[in-house]
This record gives sequence, structure tokens and C-alpha cells, in this order.
Amino acid sequence: MLLSGGNVADCQVASELLDDLPRGLMVHGDRDYDSDAIRRQIEAMGSVPNIPPKSNRKWKNCFSPWLYRGRNAIERMFGGLKDFRRIATRYDRLARNYLAAAHIAATVCYWL
Repeated sequence: MLLSGGNVADCQVASELLDDLPRGLMVHGDRDYDSDAIRRQIEAMGSVPNIPPKSNRKWKNCFSPWLYRGRNAIERMFGGLKDFRRIATRYDRLARNYLAAAHIAATVCYWL
């Protein structure tokens, strides 16, 4: 999990997140991450991207909707984070405290 500003696009911080992943995985992402640079970075680290193509793409890459279903657990975890009032309203003044609380809440949401 990475904390960024509210005005920063998801695809701009994706490279930092991808650097921390182990090699040789199937990487799922939503349409926000459908860029050639992100796909090249995923393939360079020996993994396979499974990202649905944007509607304005001329070349549609291979995408498996069946494998993409595994991303549902992560989406439910982020949906559950909104139930934690401290996370939803960001009571913490410091980013490190907020990120620590988000990690704890995400662990609870993901495993329960």
C-alpha cells in the first residue's frame, strides 16, 4: 500500500508499487493502469499483466476475465476500508500515522 496525494493519478505511482512485487506473478489491475509503460515494466520483471484494455485503445491486448475475478477480494478490502471512520475521514495529521492505521484496517478487512 502506498500513500499519495489526492491529485496524483494512479498510473503515476504504479512503478513504485511494482518495484516491491516478487517476480513471476500474474499482475491484475483496473483500467487506470492500462498504459504501455506499465505493461512493459510488468513484463520486464518477468510477470504477466492481466489488465482490461481501455475502450479507446487501438490494439487490444490479451486479457482473461476469468482470471481477473481474483481481484474481487482486493476490491472488497478497499470497500471495507470505508467502514472505518478514522480512515474515511483521515483524522491523523501525519501521513505515517494515517498509513499505519490504513495498514491495520486493511489487514482486518482482508482477513475477515
